[in-house]
Amino acid sequence: MRRLSSWRRWSLWVLLGVLVAALLVTLVYLAARYEASVAQGNVERDVADALSDMRSALTRNVQELQALQSGRHTQGEWRAQADALLRRHREWVRIEWRGPGLELLTEADTPFRTPVFSRFGRANSLPEVQQACSTARRLSSHAYARSHFVPQLDGLGLELMELCLPQVEAGRLTGFVVATYSLTDLLATQIGPQMGRSQEISFTEADGTRLAMHGLARRGTRVFSAQQLLDLPGSTMVLRMDSWRRSEPDLFPNVLTALVTVMSIALITVLFMLGHDTRRRLRVEQDLADALAFRKAMEDSLVTGLRARDLQGRTTYVNPAFCQMVGFGPEELLGHGAPAPYWPPDLAVEYGKRQAVRLTGGSQPPREGFESVFMRKDGTRFPVLIIEAPLINAQGLQTGWMSAVLDISEQRRVEELSRASQERLQATARLATVGEMASLLSHELNQPLAAIASYANGSINLLQHSAAPVADLQLAMRRIAEQADRAGRVIKSVHDFVRRRDQARESVSPAALLDAIAPLVNLQARKLGVRVDSRVPPDLPGVLCDRTMVEQVLLNLARNAMQAMDEAHVAHPALLIQVRATAATEAGKRWLEFSIADVGPGIPEQVKQQLFTPFFTTKAEGMGLGLSLCRTVVEQHGGQLLFEPNQPQGTIFRFTLPAQS
Repeated sequence: MRRLSSWRRWSLWVLLGVLVAALLVTLVYLAARYEASVAQGNVERDVADALSDMRSALTRNVQELQALQSGRHTQGEWRAQADALLRRHREWVRIEWRGPGLELLTEADTPFRTPVFSRFGRANSLPEVQQACSTARRLSSHAYARSHFVPQLDGLGLELMELCLPQVEAGRLTGFVVATYSLTDLLATQIGPQMGRSQEISFTEADGTRLAMHGLARRGTRVFSAQQLLDLPGSTMVLRMDSWRRSEPDLFPNVLTALVTVMSIALITVLFMLGHDTRRRLRVEQDLADALAFRKAMEDSLVTGLRARDLQGRTTYVNPAFCQMVGFGPEELLGHGAPAPYWPPDLAVEYGKRQAVRLTGGSQPPREGFESVFMRKDGTRFPVLIIEAPLINAQGLQTGWMSAVLDISEQRRVEELSRASQERLQATARLATVGEMASLLSHELNQPLAAIASYANGSINLLQHSAAPVADLQLAMRRIAEQADRAGRVIKSVHDFVRRRDQARESVSPAALLDAIAPLVNLQARKLGVRVDSRVPPDLPGVLCDRTMVEQVLLNLARNAMQAMDEAHVAHPALLIQVRATAATEAGKRWLEFSIADVGPGIPEQVKQQLFTPFFTTKAEGMGLGLSLCRTVVEQHGGQLLFEPNQPQGTIFRFTLPAQS
């Protein structure tokens, strides 16, 4: 027996030694693999970050070149701006301005080196320029060419890449801007200097041929490489990063730490196997007692009532919150079946049937619970929300039902208050709508009523003469009738607008819209001495719109422009109203753009921010609703109302409306 016990003891130590050795070998291997994977992951992350920085830098450079294209410049002005760009961007060695046929207009070379094309001229690299500009013209955007090598006077050379941006004015190609990148300088300026001190970064072809390199070309026993594809419009390169280590990963400190840890765990395990059974049992019992005490404290602190019933419907457990809720003590509830003391007498039969169906498994309670009514010991009733779930024992068998009971009396009271508040808010909203309708009607009816008054006064003046022309009187009467009808349509349209109802829309030609407001516009123009010019191409499609509201928008904008010029005492006031078709959207939808341009003083900066704010006005007798209403009407049609300065002076208001397809 002693020999058997000794053999078991030695076998345990041998097993422990084998286990420790295996763990050490495994730990050394995993440590080496882990450090290698970490180093490789760092390189891959660095090359991804470098590629992201490179793409962002190229995008910013394109934006700066686009800014160089904006506006009209003389060759001297353009060269001065190009020289400034070259001083800020060392990666550019040359910027050229070429015409539509790629003829060279002017150029600027970098001040940081001898002109790169001074030895063999620019003709050898023209195929790359043509390739980039051809791609840019096809894409209607910037494009790059494949890199090419240019020898230098010092016996070395540079790997260059051409960038071409088309210059388009009014849909017509007017030229190109060509920027020549030095790939070596691009790496040196856009990659962080800390990467170049410990890593080698290079541009390569897809087959691995190096085009440009940055960083110290040191090598170690371990090299970790990663590469990412830099896909540019018209050209593709690979960004490669090589990182090195002086030696293999240092494993000795890790082995010592692992050895101590593993030996400690092994000793604790042996001691645990030899004599820990008794202490483990005591600890488990203590944990169980603590768990029971914790559960009891948690249940006593809940405000949610808990109730447990067995499969016969008898109550087996209630927590203090449930007892407080119904007003009965635990001794009055435990062991009781149907009917329960807290069931209302008139509902006891219904509750008993529902419980019988539940206990037989005929129905499952909804997960969100169900509402019911309980009765307290003093006879008062209150609504509750009951959430039930099967009560499962340790063997997986159902022994009853566990219920969570919530008193929802306060929730019902809050819902009733919320419902009353909602009704008051609806009444307030209706009153606000009535006020809005009154304001809009008073503003919009001013124009047709003013026109009626003007025509009526003109008719009275004509009648005061003995030989009043009948044709003029008939024309004035027709105009009065038209404006009265217009006032009625304004009332109907504004009423529909306030009620947020879809207005009746029809296809109207742009010329008809301008003809409808022409008498009112010309009347005020003659009074203020304004020259009005309308330009409407005859082949434009119709506009799908609410005719009355759009006419009101045109009239408001025209009157505002003429009043602005009159208040500024412009020497030769002129108003230009134009309509043009815009380019079709991606979805194939067509739009017409209306513009009203004046030569007034323009809009001050402090007014621009509040121009469309309701009730904001710069006029002494204005209401501040005109422009706000105009923008709302245009946006309801799906368009936009914008404004911009007119050159050399004045303001242009533009808005778009959908064209009839």
